[in-house]
Amino acid sequence: MAISPPFPPRPPHPGGAPEDGVLRHAHWWQRRRVRYGALITLLTLSGLVILALVREQTGTEGFLVGLGLAVLPVPLLVSAFRWLDRVEPGPWRNLVFAFAWGACAAALIAIIANSFATRWIATATADPSSADTLGATVIAPIVEESAKAAAVLLVFLFRRRDFTGIVDGVVIAGVTATGFAFTENILYLGTAFGTDQLTGDTGIASVTAATFFVRVVMSPFAHPLFTVMTGIGFGVAALSGDRQHLRRVLVPPAGLLLAMGIHALWNGSSSFGEFGFFAVYAAIMVPAFGLLTWLVVWTRQRELRTVREELPAYVAAGWLTPAEPFALGSMRARRLAREYAGRHLGKPAAREVARYEAYATSLAFLRHRGRRGRAGADFLVRERELLNELWRRMDVARPALDHAARMTAPPVRVVAPPWPVPGVYGYGQVPAQAQAQAQGHGSGFGHLTAPVYGSPAAPMYGSPAAPSYGYGYGYGYGYPAAPAPHSHR
Repeated sequence: MAISPPFPPRPPHPGGAPEDGVLRHAHWWQRRRVRYGALITLLTLSGLVILALVREQTGTEGFLVGLGLAVLPVPLLVSAFRWLDRVEPGPWRNLVFAFAWGACAAALIAIIANSFATRWIATATADPSSADTLGATVIAPIVEESAKAAAVLLVFLFRRRDFTGIVDGVVIAGVTATGFAFTENILYLGTAFGTDQLTGDTGIASVTAATFFVRVVMSPFAHPLFTVMTGIGFGVAALSGDRQHLRRVLVPPAGLLLAMGIHALWNGSSSFGEFGFFAVYAAIMVPAFGLLTWLVVWTRQRELRTVREELPAYVAAGWLTPAEPFALGSMRARRLAREYAGRHLGKPAAREVARYEAYATSLAFLRHRGRRGRAGADFLVRERELLNELWRRMDVARPALDHAARMTAPPVRVVAPPWPVPGVYGYGQVPAQAQAQAQGHGSGFGHLTAPVYGSPAAPMYGSPAAPSYGYGYGYGYGYPAAPAPHSHR
């Protein structure tokens, strides 16, 4: 895998080709444009219907007020989930689909199903109050979490290449729930505003202010927290091997059931007494949020470690330079590389460096899955695609990553030898350049005065200005040095 030739052939056509060389044409319903068009049409119609339903219930003025207040937490939540996905950022189209599904399709399903179920229970039991309680604590969690989980399932099935672990599940589930909460907040805040219009309440004592405080200030993460449990289940399934059938089949439903349980507990907190809401908030929601944050941060650090451990194989094959695994395995070095490219070559270069980092991370994860026997049948094709993407951006990304590696390399203390050293105690002075090179022997690669990607001769990994420190990366992988492949472009 890591000994691929420097210039692999172009990957075959995605649709495949028969032996006679004639491409087989897919059926019309299998074409990408048809599927995209059908999905966009479905989401658009759902959005128009949900817009009409919410506006009918809240009124035009209430709808506008609810919209203005409900949109406030959305950028913060989406940015938070996007930040979690910075190691291997998924495409924006997945996030747009997830948010649109939650705000339009899932919200429409929830409104219709919840209303129908509540009315049926009220008619069957002749007890409207009990029907409302049962609908909020049992029906709503089942319907809403199932509707939101559908988006995670669709991305898992049809965007499998972008769904590789727990973080991907958390991000897709969280953004879907953010869209759902956005529409739901419009409904609740618009209805509260209409109530205040009838009663004449204004200011802090109004129903609108109380609803805003509970739903937007105190618990903007409530719906994302519920659905993230489902996302974690699908993320664990994505990490499972082909032979772990029970794990792949049972863990996602278990995550969905956990999401429904927490959602039901949250909705039923108002029936636990005067302080039931605050008790559930403090005892369940806050610890769950803290545990989830720790899990995601731990997973992110593990992903960075995977990058540092897997990419040196491609250093041995000549695809990457020795500094790149270190730089790509550090979020600070990645940021410095993008800033360096943007400062010297402009924003397009910074975006190219960001794409280079994303493709290199995907390559590391692909090799990690391959070594563990979890790679798909298209492993070699995908590996060549990623290597070709890196090769096209090499000239822009490598100098930036080399600069970032030098800036973030940890200092290594150089201990003075016990025997006499030239230049000390009357042994005479040596040239400054030789002294600097001698001090670099304690670093991972030493101070090499050699051209770096066409730049003038300069120390590669170290700072001659530091008299008692050497800078290096200290890799111990033992791969033989291999020259970078020569370009034929």
